[in-house]
Amino acid sequence: MPALIRTRRLLFTSGVIAVVLATAGPAYADKGFGGTDGETQEANAGKDGTVSVTVGGVVFDRSKNGGGKSAGALTSSTSWTPPPCWYAPKYTPEQLQKTMEPVWEAGSTGYEWDAKQRDRYVKGHPYKDFNKDKTGKGYFWDSFVDEDFPPGWDSCKEEPFWVDEGDPPPANIKNAVTPEILAELAYAEIRVPSTKVTLAPAAQTKVNLPTWAWLDAADFKPVSVTASVPVIGITATATARPTSLRIEPGTKDAETYPASGVCQINNGRIGEPYAKGKADRTPPCGVRYLRSSGNGTYPLQATVTWEIDWTGSGGAGGDLPDGTFGATQDVVVQEIQSVNR
Repeated sequence: MPALIRTRRLLFTSGVIAVVLATAGPAYADKGFGGTDGETQEANAGKDGTVSVTVGGVVFDRSKNGGGKSAGALTSSTSWTPPPCWYAPKYTPEQLQKTMEPVWEAGSTGYEWDAKQRDRYVKGHPYKDFNKDKTGKGYFWDSFVDEDFPPGWDSCKEEPFWVDEGDPPPANIKNAVTPEILAELAYAEIRVPSTKVTLAPAAQTKVNLPTWAWLDAADFKPVSVTASVPVIGITATATARPTSLRIEPGTKDAETYPASGVCQINNGRIGEPYAKGKADRTPPCGVRYLRSSGNGTYPLQATVTWEIDWTGSGGAGGDLPDGTFGATQDVVVQEIQSVNR
């Protein structure tokens, strides 16, 4: 049985916010594509263990995503951000009629607006009788909004528009779902594991003693999210691959290995675990503190960079901006004690 999970996504119909609909007399819920409540997600677990979640006209398969309590979202290394809103198939002709007519009957949106909508969807300018003569041959597309309401969330103001089955959405409508837009939406759903590094010495280190740093290779494998719109047969997968670790010691009184502080991934591993017999070696990834942390600690920041690429329907594909995810951990640095005789 599919499990319905509440979410904060709000859907818009012809630029009228759902709050307006709530004031239109009887309680009325804006319905999404397929007749589902616009404020729900539908999670489906497949026999192969995959999990897909339908949100905003798009199905996300997160079965190959990063997990665990410490997993988090990537931050783009550039000013690029995923689409804050998008357009996707939402209504059949009958569903749009059932959505619009109660709004008009309530009269809360005003005679002028209602008249324009009737002219658009009933009287043939450009759709007659909600395009019922094309039932089964396409869908009305409408806008959906990112649940976190990032900047630009209210920029998708197009009224519901018709797209024939097999045709691309109008080229002049920004963020209408295509494989590339799906890849960008999948990027926003990627979660990667925490970047808390293993240090040796572990509990505390000493001034001028090289401290080795590394990450568990098992936790740093490629992760991916697939986004699709099954009703129109398009899909895209965004894949994140770890490439490097940047170490920031938390104080200017320190040196990093390598000097840049950036440790590249090598054979699926970032850094090298310390082992007995390596005390006289320089760590391939690590830090050397030059001053004691006194009664406090130094906030060591470890940030992993992930490269993102995508593949999609029809052989489409390309690169998306790198993403980063970091964590801070406290490091105790003590003076080396000497004994005077």
